[in-house]
Amino acid sequence: MKGAWAIVKKVVKEADVVLEVVDARDPMATRSRELERMAKEAGKKLVLVINKADLVPREVLEEWKRVLSREYPTIYIGARERLGTRFLWRVIKRVTEKRPVVVAVVGLPNVGKSTILNVLRGKHSISTSPVPGWTKHATVARVATWLKAIDTPGVVPKGDEEELAVRGALRPESLEDPVPAALKLIEVLKRKEPDFLKKYYGVEESDPVRALEELARRRNLLKKGGESNIEEAARVLIRDWQSGELAVYFTPEDARARSQLPRSPKRSSRWSSRALNGHALPSTLLP
Repeated sequence: MKGAWAIVKKVVKEADVVLEVVDARDPMATRSRELERMAKEAGKKLVLVINKADLVPREVLEEWKRVLSREYPTIYIGARERLGTRFLWRVIKRVTEKRPVVVAVVGLPNVGKSTILNVLRGKHSISTSPVPGWTKHATVARVATWLKAIDTPGVVPKGDEEELAVRGALRPESLEDPVPAALKLIEVLKRKEPDFLKKYYGVEESDPVRALEELARRRNLLKKGGESNIEEAARVLIRDWQSGELAVYFTPEDARARSQLPRSPKRSSRWSSRALNGHALPSTLLP
């Protein structure tokens, strides 16, 4: 973990612009204040890139962009489907006049950093995977004559295992006992979408532990003697969340309810109106 932070710190120092990638389903939970402080202390321009926009309705993305633009220039894209990615080029050119530009792509594991770098390059040259921590070292790419991008390992913030797994920072295979993390995830997602287990898995049981037992039976995840393997069911649930199979999403109002966002009056920002994502994204972004 310390090795990843050391690499990211070095890359941030070398960069002109820092792109912090967050998950569109829960931008606040996938932000790193420590990364943002690092960029600020180094005097670097920081842009928030809300990725996986294809999993969230456009009106929610627009609200997130408006709220987050109060702090940093913000755009949203669906890098995996290459949706809205032209705005990424545009924002880089807007935030700095320096040429050539060195851009650092940073963020928690599993937010899609390597996919975004592939989009910038226009080719799939970096291994991408839904497994957190897939990028083990910094990867440099000459994107254009005026732009060089550096992908970095995902940084794991402080927190207990359950919280980090829900935030996508720890893969389920790394958890000795994934059940507490899965129960935490069920609690978080049911708060937003009470019937998500039925919607995605056909699981009718409302009690979280019994729900994992039912999921295990439905997936034929059984131990010797026919007992439900709830540990494997827990890993399935966490893995599906981290890979984007579960399109449960949170709004700024949800974040305020969790005390992640302060309640503040609306104010204009050159980044939140017309700039960058002021144009409508393709209709294919809508679910």
